[in-house]
Amino acid sequence: MWSPPQNVLQLSASGSVDVQQDMLTMTLSTTRDGTSAAAVQGQLKAAVDAALAAARTQAQPGDLDVRTGNFSLSPRYSREGKINGWQGSAEVVLEGRDFPRITQVAGRIDSLTVANVGFSLSREQTRKVEAEAQARAIESFRQKAAALAQNFGFSGYTLRQVSVNGPQDFTARPRMMAAEAMAFKADAAPVPVEAGKTTVTVNVSGSVQLK
Repeated sequence: MWSPPQNVLQLSASGSVDVQQDMLTMTLSTTRDGTSAAAVQGQLKAAVDAALAAARTQAQPGDLDVRTGNFSLSPRYSREGKINGWQGSAEVVLEGRDFPRITQVAGRIDSLTVANVGFSLSREQTRKVEAEAQARAIESFRQKAAALAQNFGFSGYTLRQVSVNGPQDFTARPRMMAAEAMAFKADAAPVPVEAGKTTVTVNVSGSVQLK
């Protein structure tokens, strides 16, 4: 006859590492308004083309990657429900690890203004920090299991089942507030930004057999 396992302990532990964010994503945008859809689209395209031309001269894979963002064009309606104009917006995104290069380029682009600034972790930094947090979580799990086994009057334990759950999101709010980014008018000076820190946490849970 089957009997449930005896002296089995369920527990969990976590390991955390504070790390400086090393990836900057800066979104520059512009809006246009007019009576002709073709004219508005042309103005947006010209603004994006000028921004891309300025940014690509400084592009460096990993340090500064340049890409286009959202591009939208929609009709504007009168009170009578008739189309009386067109409005649109376009974006160019600068992203990479070289903060001075990115902010200098953003400051030189005069066809777009800064709309959003965000910081995150690069893949290389993510793998490194996650491995460190995982090692801390496992060590914490082992120490907790050993201490609990002793407290319950056992000499030790063996692992029955264990699950390691890595972090899902490393992004955090930038030091430059969104309102400041929206209000900042690109000029020859670098755009002011300051990266913050984020906490990477790995959780370990499972069961141990006390012995």
